[in-house]
Amino acid sequence: MTQSDMDIDALVGEWLTLKEAAQPLGVSPNRIKTLIRENRLMGVVRGGELSIPAAFVDGHDLVKGLPGTVMLLSDAGFSTEEALRWLFTPDDSLPGTPIQAMRENRGTEVRRRAQSMAF
Repeated sequence: MTQSDMDIDALVGEWLTLKEAAQPLGVSPNRIKTLIRENRLMGVVRGGELSIPAAFVDGHDLVKGLPGTVMLLSDAGFSTEEALRWLFTPDDSLPGTPIQAMRENRGTEVRRRAQSMAF
């Protein structure tokens, strides 16, 4: 595991395998993989398995606004690692992390910031 992987793990915390993520969402692991391929979700290989941050799942759905925000970050040229870093790094002006703000239904401000970085 590289230093960068360890840094991301420290920021993200808990990871879900595709199978673990698919269960509460009521979809197949292949659907999660498709969302990743379509840049609507981000996944990285952890322990030999493709996984997503547990914070991306909110009950029986993805966090509101997450697919659009992930797409914005991808369109802005962010790599998966850079996007994960941005989503999970505390921002005093929010306050909290962008993913926390999205989980608290404050996604409009998060998307505004993502859009401003894209242009």
